[in-house]
Amino acid sequence: MAKGKPHLNIVFIGHVDHGKSTTVGRLLFDTGNVDEQSMRKLKEKAEELGKGGFEFAFVMDNLKEERERGVTIDLSHKKFTSPKFDFTIIDAPGHRDFIKNMITGASQADAAVLVIGSEGVQAQTKEHAFLARTFGITQLIVACNKMDLNKYDQAKFEAAKKEASTLLQSVGFKVDKVQFVPLASYLGENIAKKSDKMPWYTGPTLFEALDNLTAPEKPTNLPLRLPLQDVYNITGIGVVPVGRVETGIVKVGDKVVAVPGREGKGITGEVKTIEMHHEQLQQAEPGDNIGFNIRGMTKQDITRGDVIGHTDNWPTVATEFEAQIIVLNHPTVITIGYTPVFHIHTAQIACQITAIKKKLNPATGETLAENPDFIKNGDAAIVQIKPMQPLVIEKKADIPQLARFAIRDSGATVAAGMCTNLVKKAM
Repeated sequence: MAKGKPHLNIVFIGHVDHGKSTTVGRLLFDTGNVDEQSMRKLKEKAEELGKGGFEFAFVMDNLKEERERGVTIDLSHKKFTSPKFDFTIIDAPGHRDFIKNMITGASQADAAVLVIGSEGVQAQTKEHAFLARTFGITQLIVACNKMDLNKYDQAKFEAAKKEASTLLQSVGFKVDKVQFVPLASYLGENIAKKSDKMPWYTGPTLFEALDNLTAPEKPTNLPLRLPLQDVYNITGIGVVPVGRVETGIVKVGDKVVAVPGREGKGITGEVKTIEMHHEQLQQAEPGDNIGFNIRGMTKQDITRGDVIGHTDNWPTVATEFEAQIIVLNHPTVITIGYTPVFHIHTAQIACQITAIKKKLNPATGETLAENPDFIKNGDAAIVQIKPMQPLVIEKKADIPQLARFAIRDSGATVAAGMCTNLVKKAM
């Protein structure tokens, strides 16, 4: 297959009800990626369910249903192209357990569109912005939606922009690089066509803003790391793991290992075929969401959260690791012995905090206290962590793509961080 345009993974994030799904649906419709007939059916379905006005939001959900009926491999991803890029939109944005998917989505994204409503920044907006930054997203478009509710008032847009800028700066975005676009997604204002309702705005539409993004440097020189999202058994083909290549290159014929694998010792095999968006490939590189068939592995051997590498450079399984974390949202305080769930690439594993070594100033990184008794919201810290079962993680200095994680507890993101050092398990 000829490699055409550069490929970008983009994730839509933002507070619930600010119009993420509608924005995605409208974008796909206005750029001709969803036809009139499908749209008409969705509109009828929306009205039938008493959800008139939600037809654009149904675009992603409808695709999800279609996908569940036929075993296609690119679950909850939707492709569309612009003059400059081939985009993959990650994750049906209207997900029940949104943050969990947001974490998986953000850790796979090259750029994000943060959708804020006309009422500006909300609690979840803050959490999403922070997570996007922690997961290494540096390119951001802020879509200020529902401008129709403010009668397209420029002052309201400027106020929302100012509030969002303050928030983004506080979590580490370079605000001068962020694009702010006022839009009314449901009505299609400033999505793919310039709106005549906001003559005061001279910047790009959302579609044009996407084309102003830059393609990320692909870490092809790093060792192969491919975290598994799912493993399917497909009749006539066999076991088909699915995931996104984070670093390195995988080719048909490569000898690979899945770590930790069922027994925690790694499972080796050979890549027979690679497929992306229903096309056969000879090789896949960072950013590619692929399904691939491996000779020598069964569905019992491997699972979501395992990481594929080459047999001459195994992914690292850590018995313990050191990390720099920032506490976002913990109801009380975090102390030694705390054992929440860590989301690292596609793995979700309980890990215990065994030591709190230093408390840091989150803005400058300087040490504020050695061995504090606890840490709380807003604190940054260096902590020692012990996974409760085998876990693949890499040091930020070696393979940053596999060093980032989020910590979740009872339905909320408590903290996020990066692995800075680790003790390697003998395999």
